[in-house]
Amino acid sequence: MPKPERHVFICVNQRPAGHPMGCCSERGAVSVWQKFADLLNQKQAFGKIMVSGVRSCLGPCQFGPVVVVYPDAVWYGKVRPEDVEEIFDSHLVGGKPVERLFVPPEVFG
Repeated sequence: MPKPERHVFICVNQRPAGHPMGCCSERGAVSVWQKFADLLNQKQAFGKIMVSGVRSCLGPCQFGPVVVVYPDAVWYGKVRPEDVEEIFDSHLVGGKPVERLFVPPEVFG
């Protein structure tokens, strides 16, 4: 297996109903993950891009669903399935991150 150029992590964490922080899963993260996986297949990007659903919390829950792209360390928030193709084409393939979806930097202190 070749080392991927970019690795996409999608938070699919699930917390109990009513949890005060909520969770990415209840905000549609599984559909976001599925769209990334579908595009990976459609565009035959295996070996260049890796997509992983993450069951552990990535942190900025208020911006869920959260998607992180490495090695670029770009954090996307409130990602919807309809945003995924733009992220895939612009950032993962073209190298230009989609700024309108960035998690604000002040979230990280």
